[in-house]
Amino acid sequence: MSLFSEFKAFIRRGNVVDLAVGLIMGAAFTKIVNSLVNDVIMPPIGYLIGGKEFTEIKFVLPRTKILDPLAPGGLKELEPATINIGSFLQASFDFLLISICVFAMIKAMNAFKRSEAAAPPATPELSLTDKLLTEIRDELKSR
Repeated sequence: MSLFSEFKAFIRRGNVVDLAVGLIMGAAFTKIVNSLVNDVIMPPIGYLIGGKEFTEIKFVLPRTKILDPLAPGGLKELEPATINIGSFLQASFDFLLISICVFAMIKAMNAFKRSEAAAPPATPELSLTDKLLTEIRDELKSR
């Protein structure tokens, strides 16, 4: 089997299409959850912590100076480094809410599958030929 025909068979299996649909739906779902977090949940939390945006919470480390022969006085002051704890907490809230939403979605899908599986399959209507054959079989058994 050539490489191209193997690839074609791989694409036709359907799993690849399911995966692509899942990725597209996941990207759209992520946008919705991010909007929920950033536009609905985080503003009240920011209000409660003093009107700051959550991502602005950071620890600023002290400024440092390094030797630089081209700088006036031979020292150059560097910008202070920051530990962006707010960005980390924002990402953690995003993850937590996305996890909760995915859990709820999977739980609902499983409940739907269970109710679908619990329903007995509909008995197919027998064709006229099948009915006649059943009657003949039953008649022959009774003799």
